[in-house]
Amino acid sequence: MLRSVAAIVLPNVAPFELGVACEVFGIDRADTGGPTFDFVVCGPRPGMVTTKGGLYSINVEHGLEATEDVDLVILPAYGELDGVPDSVLEAVRAAHARGAWVLSICSGAFALGAAGLLDGRRCTTHWMHSAHLQERFPAARVDPAVLYVDDDRVITSAGTAAGIDACLHLIRRELGAAAATAVARRMVVPPHRDGGQAQFVDTPLPCDADTLAPLLAWMVENLETDLTVPDLAARAFVSERTFARRFRAETGTTPAAWVTRQRVVRAQEMLERSDASIEEIARLCGFGTAAVLRHHFARTLGTSPQAYRRTFALSPVR
Repeated sequence: MLRSVAAIVLPNVAPFELGVACEVFGIDRADTGGPTFDFVVCGPRPGMVTTKGGLYSINVEHGLEATEDVDLVILPAYGELDGVPDSVLEAVRAAHARGAWVLSICSGAFALGAAGLLDGRRCTTHWMHSAHLQERFPAARVDPAVLYVDDDRVITSAGTAAGIDACLHLIRRELGAAAATAVARRMVVPPHRDGGQAQFVDTPLPCDADTLAPLLAWMVENLETDLTVPDLAARAFVSERTFARRFRAETGTTPAAWVTRQRVVRAQEMLERSDASIEEIARLCGFGTAAVLRHHFARTLGTSPQAYRRTFALSPVR
C-alpha cells in the first residue's frame, strides 16, 4: 500500500518536476475525498540546494535516512546527469531491493540508470535526453516516444506534465481509480493519460478550433454507446482518414485503443464505487458482455474485475 513518499533533491533540481512530487504527494486532500501521504523532501546532506538556472535555492532538512522505510522514492530532474553521489545510488538500490517503488521524472532517470535499475528494463525520459540515456546505459531499453513506463516497481517518465501522469498512474495502481481521480480533480488535470501516448506531436494542429478535445469529452460521457470511427468522424465533421490522423496526433494512439482504455478506467471506478454486477458494469462501460470486460481488464491491469473489486471497493464486498 502506498502511504509514504520521499523525494530526493540533487543540485540544480528542476523546480517544476520537484513541484510535481510535492503537489501530488505532499498535500492533504482528505477534505475532498483524496488520499493523504507521509511526504518528505531529502538529499545527500541537509542544507541549501540550488535549483535549475540558479534562480533560487531551497532548504532541504532531511538526509537520505528518510528513504529507508518509505513506500516510494522519487527522483525529480536535476542538473549534472552523470554526477550522482554514491550515497544516493545506494539509497535508491536499497529502496527497490526491499520492495519499494522508485519513480523518476524527466532526467531523474539517469540516477536510476546509474543505480543499475534500468538494466534490462523498458524506460523513458524526456525525448531530448533519450539518446544520451541509451548511450549512457546500453543495457536499458529506452523508449523515447511514450509518456511513462512501469516496469517491475521502476517507473520512468518524460518531462514536465508526464511526471503528473506517472504519479497518478501509481496512485491508481496502488490505491484505485477513485483515489487517482480525487487527486487529479483537485489539481485540475486529466485523471488518466495512458503511458503509451506520444510525448509530442510532430506537426501541431493549426488552430484551437481543430482540436478533438470536445469530442473526446463527449466520448468519455458516452462510453456505453457504439463508438465507431465513421460515426465519430461524422460528429467531428471530417473524413475518416482525417479523423484517424488527427486522433493519433492528439492522443498518440488509435480511437479503438483509446476507447478501450477509457472503458477500463470507467469499469475500475464502478467496481470501486458500486455493487453493480460484472455484467451490468460491462454493459454500462460499453464492453457488452462480462467476458469481454474480463478480457480487456486482464490484458490492461493483469487482474480480474472480481479481484480488483475485493482490493479497492470503497465499501465491504458482500
